[in-house]
Amino acid sequence: MPEIYKSRSPEETRALAEALAQRLSAGDLVALIGDLGSGKTTFVQGLARGLGVPPEIYVTSPSFTLVNEYPGRVPLFHVDLYRISPEEVEDLGLSEMLSQGVVVVEWAERLPEGLSPRFVVRFKYAGENERIIELEEYDRKGPPPEGPVKGA
Repeated sequence: MPEIYKSRSPEETRALAEALAQRLSAGDLVALIGDLGSGKTTFVQGLARGLGVPPEIYVTSPSFTLVNEYPGRVPLFHVDLYRISPEEVEDLGLSEMLSQGVVVVEWAERLPEGLSPRFVVRFKYAGENERIIELEEYDRKGPPPEGPVKGA
């Protein structure tokens, strides 16, 4: 059963993510699903703050770099799968990143099978400045009950 939150501002979205970061450790995969502009990168900014990424480091979308790495109490790997093919996803080395830190993936519906997220976060528009954020936690040992994130 997902936890459901209503965010009325980017700061509320960051605060929710900052609280979630306290539950994360190396090896955790966080899958983000939502339309363009729905708050995914803003959410990652909050995760970074909660994981101790220094405030002078600005978290941006890795749309063109594909992966941004940030230092913190646990390294944070921010991955964007929007512009790449399934074959290219395989070449990113997500398993290696997971062995070193927390991996958060935008456009996670493109994740290859076999990578099981600990959290799936869905973003939905609820108005011009409001978002519904659904947070679902899964066992680290297996895939979500409905299988891979695809189609979510």
